[in-house]
Amino acid sequence: MSERRALLRRIRVWLAVFIVCLVLSGLTAFPLVTELHLVHDALTSWAAPVADALPGLLEWIERVRHGLDTADAHHPFLLYGTDWLAFAHLVIAVAFYGPYRDPVRNIWVVEFGMIACAGIVPLALICGPIRGIPFWWSVIDMSFGLFGVIPLLFVRRLIKRLEAVSAPVPLPVTEAAQLH
Repeated sequence: MSERRALLRRIRVWLAVFIVCLVLSGLTAFPLVTELHLVHDALTSWAAPVADALPGLLEWIERVRHGLDTADAHHPFLLYGTDWLAFAHLVIAVAFYGPYRDPVRNIWVVEFGMIACAGIVPLALICGPIRGIPFWWSVIDMSFGLFGVIPLLFVRRLIKRLEAVSAPVPLPVTEAAQLH
């Protein structure tokens, strides 16, 4: 297998993993009420040792579950915002099909993703306290940016290598002069 083909294969594998993660995170934003009930039920039954070890976690899950239950019962239109959050994840995942098809031409999508990952940190640090989010939860949110940027940095580096391998080899000056 040529170096070009090997690089392209590695880029596509990493991008496929990234796309799958974006789709999964998007899909999990739709059934939030059900998910919070499942998490709460787990923390108060078979996963009780986790709740015992992290009492703030169970308290936070109960608070969020109560808020979502209230919104769902009295103001379901508020949950429409999380539907848009889910949709945004799915749309961004589709954008990464561009670099999957033609990595060199569409490296800007990877760089855009890296910028978006970096933007998670100030968003969590600014909006978290404004919205009453516990700092430890903001750290979890920020970790998505950190863990998201790592494969993108790797993919960008691979794309740059692919670009170098795919670049046409310039003719020596004497051969180029003979062609004119």
